[in-house]
Amino acid sequence: MDQALNIAALRHDYIAHGLRRADLDPDPIKQFASWFGAAAAAQIRDVNAMSLATIHDDGGPDVRIVLLKAITDRGFVFFTNYLSAKGRQLEANPQTALTFFWVQLERQIRIRGIVERTSRDESEEYFRSRPLGSQLGAWASAQSDVIHERAALEARLADVTQRFAGGDVPLPDYWGGYRLRPQTIEFWQGRTNRLHDRFCYTRDTDDDWVIERLSP
Repeated sequence: MDQALNIAALRHDYIAHGLRRADLDPDPIKQFASWFGAAAAAQIRDVNAMSLATIHDDGGPDVRIVLLKAITDRGFVFFTNYLSAKGRQLEANPQTALTFFWVQLERQIRIRGIVERTSRDESEEYFRSRPLGSQLGAWASAQSDVIHERAALEARLADVTQRFAGGDVPLPDYWGGYRLRPQTIEFWQGRTNRLHDRFCYTRDTDDDWVIERLSP
């Protein structure tokens, strides 16, 4: 390990003006949309990238980056191969969490909830919107399976390209979306001296939202 890099000394103080209770929309989905719009306006690259946490087969945590593809009052939608590691994990335990971090705005959003599959029609509609190469890639890759060399993947892509030449690429039965219905959503705004502003929305038994300020 390069001892010249002092990781412990890496630090950046946050200078944002903070977040007040009065700034928040009563609906966390609308509050998310507001912050997401600000991040998009700031031209943050891959603004819809989010960490997705699941439970591994051995009971431990697993996490990776995926892309948010839709947000409605019903929840947050992303798409994947249902037979992939994350797909199998979500089928076994639908409890999951998402995190967005937009360092340029000194903002983080954490979301916890339960996922469910999107309808076949929703998955079909999104699949049709993908570039042709991405559609073919969904057929070519047995996501998360071991392969011995890249040539095998490229050969599989060549096969499916020929198979669907001249016609529409159908949605694979094993591919589609998940919608996370949030139970808690936390909005984090960086502040000086690490005294950040944190507000957490929690869904109560009446399906209403309770807002609480959390200590940093």
